[in-house]
Order: sequence, then C-alpha cells, then structure tokens
Amino acid sequence: MSLKERITEDMKAAMRAKDTERLGTIRLLTAAMKQKEVDERIELDDGAVVGIVDKLIKQRKDSIDAFQTAGRQDLADKEAAEVQVLQAYLPARLSSDEIAAEVRAIVAELGAKGPGDMGKVMGTAKQRLAGKAEMGQVSAAVKAVLSGG
Repeated sequence: MSLKERITEDMKAAMRAKDTERLGTIRLLTAAMKQKEVDERIELDDGAVVGIVDKLIKQRKDSIDAFQTAGRQDLADKEAAEVQVLQAYLPARLSSDEIAAEVRAIVAELGAKGPGDMGKVMGTAKQRLAGKAEMGQVSAAVKAVLSGG
C-alpha cells in the first residue's frame, strides 16, 4: 500500500471514529497533496508525499514557537497535536551519526573541499536524504564536514 493510499484509509477510519482533530489534520495533508498534484500535473509518489509531510511539520513547529512566544498555549497544543498525527506518515529518521556518515560519503564522492562547495554537497544530500533526515541537521553536518570537523 502506498503512503497516499494509507493516508486515504486513515482519513476514512478517522471519519468512522468521529475523531475530528485527527480527521482535520489528515484533510489538511490531503489538500496539500492534491494542490501539488494539480499545480504540477503529476501523480505523487511516496517520496513527494514525505516531502509534503515534512513541510507541514516544519510549518507547525514554527507556529508552535510563535504561539508560545505570544502566550497562546492552547493554540500551541493544537499545533503539537497536528505534528503528532503528521509524524506517523514519516519513515524512520536517521540518527545524527548516520547523517554525518552519509554526508562524509557524499563529500568524498564529490571531492568537495571547503565551505565554497556547500551548495554542491547540499544538492546531492537533499536528493539522497529527503524524508530520511531533517534538512537542518543535514546542513549542520555538511558545514561541520566541509569546515574540517
């Protein structure tokens, strides 16, 4: 079963269970998936769906920070609940050691030297690690490796 099909089945289950919070989050996800399919005239594969889930989680985390700063814990809690639902659709994440090992392999493969090659390394890293690791962690690992760390 593809990730897209799993999301559709989960939406049906949430409707039957009358789980309105979960249903609302899944509907946001399906709307974002549909939007991408319509805009780009493509059929989403699992990798693209994971990318969308990642983006939605990042947006929720940014919102949580903003709400907590503004003293609106009720809204921050709602966003945190959405993050929990969305994280169920992500594959297992790589550890920081695994990310560093992957980055070192990419740097060696490309023959990258110094911070000037950051863009080249990040381009390859994004392709290989999309959905497997948070890009902020990947970026930090690339900086560390290229600066001789």
